[in-house]
Amino acid sequence: MLIALLVSFLGAALTRSVAQRAFPYGGWVMAALPAGLFLYFLYLSFGLRDTQVVSETLEWVPALGISLTLTLDGFSLLFALLITGIGTLVTLFAGAYFSHSPPREGANFLTLILLFMTAMLGTVLSDNLIAMFVFWEATSMLSFMLIGFNSARPEARKAALQSLVVTGGGGLALFAGILLIGIELGTYSYSEIALRSDELLASPVAVPAMVLILLGAFTKSAQFPFHFWLPAAMEAPAPASAFLHSATMVKLGVYLLARFDLVFAGMPAFSTTLVTVGCITMLVAAVRALASDGFKEVLAHSTVGSLGVLVMLIGLDGDYSITALIAFILAHAFYKAALFFCAGTTIHAAEESSLNRLGGLAKALPVTAVAAGMAAISMAGLPPTLGFITKEYLFESQLNASYGWVVIAVAVVVNAVFAAIAGVVAIRPYWSGPERSHVHHPETPGLYIGPLILGAFGVIFGLFPSVLVDGLIQPASSVLVGHPVDLSFSLWHGFTPMLALSATVVAFAAGLLTYWRHIRRSLSTNQSVERVLGAGGFNWLFYGTLALAERCTAYLQNGDQHRYTKIVVASVILIVGYGIYASGTTPAFAPASGRFDAASAIVLVLICAGAFAATRTPSLLRAMIAVGVVGFGSALLFLMNGAPDLALTQFSVEVLIVLILVALLLRVPERMPSTRMPREKKWDILLSAGIGVIIFLGLAATVTEPLDLRLTEFFAATSYLEAHGRNVVNVVLVDYRAIDTLGEVVVVAFAAIAVWGLLRVWKKGGES
Repeated sequence: MLIALLVSFLGAALTRSVAQRAFPYGGWVMAALPAGLFLYFLYLSFGLRDTQVVSETLEWVPALGISLTLTLDGFSLLFALLITGIGTLVTLFAGAYFSHSPPREGANFLTLILLFMTAMLGTVLSDNLIAMFVFWEATSMLSFMLIGFNSARPEARKAALQSLVVTGGGGLALFAGILLIGIELGTYSYSEIALRSDELLASPVAVPAMVLILLGAFTKSAQFPFHFWLPAAMEAPAPASAFLHSATMVKLGVYLLARFDLVFAGMPAFSTTLVTVGCITMLVAAVRALASDGFKEVLAHSTVGSLGVLVMLIGLDGDYSITALIAFILAHAFYKAALFFCAGTTIHAAEESSLNRLGGLAKALPVTAVAAGMAAISMAGLPPTLGFITKEYLFESQLNASYGWVVIAVAVVVNAVFAAIAGVVAIRPYWSGPERSHVHHPETPGLYIGPLILGAFGVIFGLFPSVLVDGLIQPASSVLVGHPVDLSFSLWHGFTPMLALSATVVAFAAGLLTYWRHIRRSLSTNQSVERVLGAGGFNWLFYGTLALAERCTAYLQNGDQHRYTKIVVASVILIVGYGIYASGTTPAFAPASGRFDAASAIVLVLICAGAFAATRTPSLLRAMIAVGVVGFGSALLFLMNGAPDLALTQFSVEVLIVLILVALLLRVPERMPSTRMPREKKWDILLSAGIGVIIFLGLAATVTEPLDLRLTEFFAATSYLEAHGRNVVNVVLVDYRAIDTLGEVVVVAFAAIAVWGLLRVWKKGGES
């Protein structure tokens, strides 16, 4: 699996050059990568029947217990096959979709899509939570680039930023929860955490860790109140939308919650929260879907509702809910990816996205119309499709759960809305209105192969569900339940309560479909629907934060260097002073002992004289020289006290500072009139005295404490054995605190760039 992940990454990295050379067949060529990975995971699935789990480990940061451990079980296999299988069809579709665009644009998109697939694979295969989080954040960054791919559109840039803010913020919460669990249990391995769930639940970090993980999952899977970013993400090109909404990205939160269900199952608040949030998300998505008119927008709202169904199913008790969860993940991936493919082809062909203005395209797009019809039947939950069986299991899991009829009523209403939406998107664009024979971009094999295959899968697996049950649904359910599950899928279960509920859904959906235009018009004209259920709260918070930042910037970044220095110095005094006070440290002034060092005393007197002269002289040039005396005096003290390396560094820095600043000061008047008012000068004196007292107290407290040599002895003992260096100072700088040294090098590099920009002389004509 490690090799497969590496091949996926390297293949994605090479996609740009290969796809450009193979244009306009780049999609067909690059589809070999996800197709090969699909066959690889299909091959591994046969081995899972005997071993149940396949695992590979590559040590990453052993000292911190972090390793790249990839684990394939029934649940991760389900996602791996969906990611690579649908990824193959998305790659084919994207190649055809961008065949009329410049080769570079299509190649860039294919690169992002395949990198996105790689990040998704890494997320679902990782057993170590730190490694999983790295891939998790990679999906957020790549989805940001995919959503904002049409960067010339302000709407695309806004939607991309919104998705990044929401999912990135949730990612930080998730990372905090992972760290809490890892610190408490001493491991970041999910499999070990699941075995030690009782130990975690008994710890004080259980509740905050659960809340943080829920936040991370809810933001990624667009659960209320974070539901608004996903419909806005429809600014992404159609292939990205199909991938985003079917097998990847948005189901990551569902994947994480399902994994942690075994861990937090002992906390009643976990399941209650999932059921409550899932039901609210379903209802909000249903209302917003009925108020929408865009082809992709309607499908996006239905995806949000479907994610609410999945979250609700995880929260329900009983094995039926897990079986319904797995079946719904599969059915939804098939029909939703197919419908987004069809939406992309239809919008691309007609150059129109409004369902009210689309129609009569069945003759111009016959295969697309057929594929949309098959996918819509499955989405509506009508026989003989996988969607019908899934809906039966959904109702059965609710009837066997302990949450009463409220949850069932919500599911009936929302499923009726889904069925009505399926009817709208399958009928209106193709079979209503006057017939259109001309389209801007006709359907090609690359555009219709994907939706046709996925639409057919929904019907074929509805007629022969045992193939999915034995190969995917049963192994995945057993992993999430924690014990083997015996399943029996079939289209006909007799006259049952589930069949009655399904019939109610169909009848309700028929009414919604009949009055869809009137319902949409009344909801779309009601501004409160969008304000309350849309992104109004996010916009208020986001733009309010920007306004606050602007006001703070206007006050703090006003161009007054004195104010900047005053704020920094005052902050240092308060923070360090409070630290000294809170620590209870009292500097002990020991009586003088030892010999008097006349040379050091002379240097100190010179330093004090230089500092005093700098504060009194009105000449900027003299003040700079006086400050240089302080720096050179400090270097002499280092040299006299056995630190020649520090002395050499100090001498070099002081020479550069004096030369550079003197060169700059030669360009300004030697004497500048004072701009400080008497009251401001008093504050300057007070702050200067305060920083002096703080530094004095800190040094006094430091030198009077017993010298701790443990770190010194450790460096001396291990610098050669572990870092293979004889110079301890060099080893400390380059090995033990390499990141600090790198930061210092970067600071010096930026400073050099700034100095170069200040010192270069511009000649006439713009030449430097």
